[in-house]
Amino acid sequence: MPEALTCAQAIAAACSLGLERLEAQWLLLHVLGKPHGERAWLIAHDCDPLPPEVSERFNVLSQRRVSGEPLAYIVGQQEFFGLLLAIDARVLIPRPDTETLVSWALDIMPAGTVKVLDLGTGSGAIALALKHARPAAVVSAIDASADAVAIARNNAAALGLAVSIEISRWFEQVDGQFDVIVSNPPYVREGDPHLTALVHEPIQALTAGDDGLSDLRKIIAAAPAHLQMGGWLLLEHGYDQAGAVRQLLQDQGFENVTSRDDLAGIQRCSGGYWRPETRPAQRD
Repeated sequence: MPEALTCAQAIAAACSLGLERLEAQWLLLHVLGKPHGERAWLIAHDCDPLPPEVSERFNVLSQRRVSGEPLAYIVGQQEFFGLLLAIDARVLIPRPDTETLVSWALDIMPAGTVKVLDLGTGSGAIALALKHARPAAVVSAIDASADAVAIARNNAAALGLAVSIEISRWFEQVDGQFDVIVSNPPYVREGDPHLTALVHEPIQALTAGDDGLSDLRKIIAAAPAHLQMGGWLLLEHGYDQAGAVRQLLQDQGFENVTSRDDLAGIQRCSGGYWRPETRPAQRD
């Protein structure tokens, strides 16, 4: 019988396959049933032998990661804006770039019982981050995918956050008006070469027509009917779409249209506010 690997040896073996050390540590902590933040535990126990079933499971997960499967899908969770969310391949992995959208929404949200709508919520990341940061806000979220709604509801329950999460294709089943509408919709062009790196994620949550703007157009056209006077519409979009999205917002009659940079200095989000007296609202 081969000698049992220690924690340190297992991590070294995974790194030899091509894994980054941090990812190997996270995978081993996951297999051991420990939070991914307990890297100090691994250092303190680096000479401890691993049970054969743990070594085997760790090797299987390491191979999955080497083959290109995202780490978040393998471990079934992803941190976003300080919240740990359960996810799987039915929803997109929440990314740090999208925290730009959350920060912007928090900056412009008035105090008190502000009404917020998250369109295309996926795992619930944006809606739950906003509710966690502003407990008094009335936050609603929708998604066209029943699978995504189920995942988002489970995350809301696990985090103890009261967010209304329903099935709807954009505004089709949405009633009422909101102070802030946020969305990270599909915005990748069909056939975009970047899609080859996203083969594990749901394609319907990524692509939006030949120019990547089809869903953004629908949202911008329909949003005014669901915004309070002075309400804001904030949208995430592609790295090269800021100018086009600002133009769509301006053409629809939104004011104070501007964009915000993500952590890499790329214009990642655009938005503006709506004053109903400036232009008739277009219903969906």
